[in-house]
Amino acid sequence: MNSVLNFGSINIDHVYRVDHFVRPGETLNCRDYHRFAGGKGLNQSIALAQADASVVHAGKLGAGDGWLKTLMAGKGVDTRFVETVDGPSGHAVIQVNSAGENAIVIVGGANRLIDENDVQRILAGFGPHDYLLVQNEVSAVPQILLSAKAQGMTVVFNPAPMTLEVPDYPLDRVDILIVNTVEAHSLTGESEPERICEIFRRRYPHAAMVLTLGSRGAIYCNPQMQIHQPAEQVNAVDTTGAGDTFIGFFLAELIRSADPNSALAFASRAAALCVTRQGAADSIPHRTEIEMPITE
Repeated sequence: MNSVLNFGSINIDHVYRVDHFVRPGETLNCRDYHRFAGGKGLNQSIALAQADASVVHAGKLGAGDGWLKTLMAGKGVDTRFVETVDGPSGHAVIQVNSAGENAIVIVGGANRLIDENDVQRILAGFGPHDYLLVQNEVSAVPQILLSAKAQGMTVVFNPAPMTLEVPDYPLDRVDILIVNTVEAHSLTGESEPERICEIFRRRYPHAAMVLTLGSRGAIYCNPQMQIHQPAEQVNAVDTTGAGDTFIGFFLAELIRSADPNSALAFASRAAALCVTRQGAADSIPHRTEIEMPITE
């Protein structure tokens, strides 16, 4: 069975519901506060597991936060490479406004302690039948991309959050790049999906790209095809975690079916369910729910 090794962040999300995003110099009362498990890596691993993929998570967390590892294991994630270190876990401060949009500040914490020795040790057990998934919330991302490709793995990269260093990463080692329009603009200088796909095909003719468009859906493109999947129409409660849910369900279904059409539709349905619920990891649906009507 194909396994997905996810080198990913593990965060604690502090979520504040507000009428509007706080402005410079403003002090704002929040309407509600919750603490959730989060981090793009954790969310995507749980989404993969919820979509019935075989997923192994590699990451680090602070000594007092073992509940995060227990949560992942309880959702079906293989946590053998989740390691405890001295110091704080990664965490995020998230504002959610009355429209369900979010604004996020990330503190790297233990996520920034992954080094090249960790990469080589963990990747040694994986090979050409396996997939590597990585985001940009952990350290050593260039080494992860290079080493995974050297192992013959299928390399999937979600460069979020986008930083100035990402264009200098070894992106030619990436088999599937998953980006939103902001990230795509940073990499290509273009805002229109057609132009983004055109530039991507020219630069990386052996790779595929998934471009998420928010309420406009998503596009899959490679040199042979381009597919557009409209978004499901629902009343959003909280968009936190929707992109991670999309990625996990997309990759799980792509591995299962080898059909980008089916994978896009499956992921779109899962993301739509996610935004009707509060939280990040807690809002990710199970595969069995995708066949049920969405309750708005």
